Amino acid sequence: MKFKNPIIPGYSPDPSICRVGDDFYLVNSTFEFFPGVPIYHSTNLVNWELIGHALTRESQLYLEGCRNSGGIYAPTIRYHEGTFFMITTNVTHKGNFVVHTDDVRKGWSEPHWIDQGGIDPSLFWDDDGTCYYCSTGFVDGVRGLVGFVIDPYTGEILSEKRILSTGCGGQCAEGPHMYKKDGWYYLMNAEGGTEYGHHEVVSRARSVWGPYEACPYNPILCHSQRKGHEIQATGHADLVEDANGNWWAVFLGIRNFSHALLHNLGRETFLAPVEWKDGWPVIGKDGYVELEEEGMLPGEPIREQNFSMYLDFAQPISSYNVMFTRNPRMQNYGQDCENRVLTLDGTDVTINEPGASPTIISFRQPDFETRVTAKVSLRGFTAARAGISAYYNNDYHYDIFVSNCDGEMFVGFYKHIHDMGVALAKVPVPEGTEAVELQIRTDREKYAFFCRMWAGTDKIAEEIPEAAAKIGDVYEIEKERSIEGEKWEEKTSVGGTWQCIGSGLNAGLCTEGTYTMTFTGTLFALFAENGKAAFLDGVRLDCEK
Repeated sequence: MKFKNPIIPGYSPDPSICRVGDDFYLVNSTFEFFPGVPIYHSTNLVNWELIGHALTRESQLYLEGCRNSGGIYAPTIRYHEGTFFMITTNVTHKGNFVVHTDDVRKGWSEPHWIDQGGIDPSLFWDDDGTCYYCSTGFVDGVRGLVGFVIDPYTGEILSEKRILSTGCGGQCAEGPHMYKKDGWYYLMNAEGGTEYGHHEVVSRARSVWGPYEACPYNPILCHSQRKGHEIQATGHADLVEDANGNWWAVFLGIRNFSHALLHNLGRETFLAPVEWKDGWPVIGKDGYVELEEEGMLPGEPIREQNFSMYLDFAQPISSYNVMFTRNPRMQNYGQDCENRVLTLDGTDVTINEPGASPTIISFRQPDFETRVTAKVSLRGFTAARAGISAYYNNDYHYDIFVSNCDGEMFVGFYKHIHDMGVALAKVPVPEGTEAVELQIRTDREKYAFFCRMWAGTDKIAEEIPEAAAKIGDVYEIEKERSIEGEKWEEKTSVGGTWQCIGSGLNAGLCTEGTYTMTFTGTLFALFAENGKAAFLDGVRLDCEK
């Protein structure tokens, strides 16, 4: 059966997976974003549904002052005797910890902290019920993959710490996972750094403690020799066996948008079948994977993957697949679900500020060719800036926004790259305009930014030409909500033509261009600064193919 990669597109790195009966559960890293560690569910390994997050409280996930690409690194999800465990690292607050639950849809425990440095922790249960921990770290000055016995409910270390392996020869041995098959203990890990030399290796031993011998087919997943291929930087894999006895790997990879080896979507989650060769797991076809793969998938027939979405403001924010930058101040996010209005109360913390929590809601850019649209009401609008952004982090973003500055209302376009921020366009809002619709269109070259004005009228026939004349020669008619005092009322509105007011190259929002080491990807975001702004109806994200 054929399926398309990536299975979870956009910024979705460091996947880990487990199976419970016919159900699969998958998690990803979230770094400086809140809530932390999304939990996805699937029965066929291709179609995934977000069912919640593991870290939903500040007591579980403290991100105040967190640097860009700090926070949560490389979670592992496991299931043992009726309990789910998720183990990870908050690299900017207290280190490694584990949480647990008996129902992934109903919340997770408070963190249990582990007295062990390093990153990328994982858990493994042997046949006798002993739980082992492994991660990167040091023992007696030796750097490698560290192992010990642990109580997964408390984080208590129950044995001495040992170096299990120093890897298979590549730099930056990380992301270890342990498995047992046919009497062998397999220790799989990534090497080569998480850039273009990234790859996956495996070794095995007859004892948990080693000694481990390297696989003769290493690297078992690697694209560093396929420089012309769209998929690059494959690694950080996790294995799972389905109910039919077939093995699969989930792993991260990137999709380049140009021959210059640049990517802006972030590290994404890919899937490939695993072949066992002479007792060794090899991912894909001799370590190579494709945008279209094939395998004997389990579960229900796959559905065509469509990553377009509509964030309907009739639904609470908590039900969205969205993220906040660091710990949000929820009092700055107001919602009238009945009238489908989301109000952002922007503070003096702007989206340019490092280590801060501005008023911003983000969601992943899932493909190169997309279109995202939002509408801002001008009734009661007081923000210095409010709109939508192609947002990588506070240092890298392109914004189209509405501004009410010194009584002047206009639509602006702004770019921020490295330590340079510049306003590049300023379009006056005509008198009589009641809402401004904003749009970002993307392809493999650039982000383009559009706006159009909406004028309200109570009469469908006589006033439409007059209202439309103020905002454009071509217009649409639609029922629109406008605010009268505190009450939202339905009126007929007319919309003018789309006007492009600027563009920015993808290269300005790519990981390779950031001046610090970053691990995320480009998001689309609603934001407000220094005042209130109401967004109407919802936000639409259309994937163009």
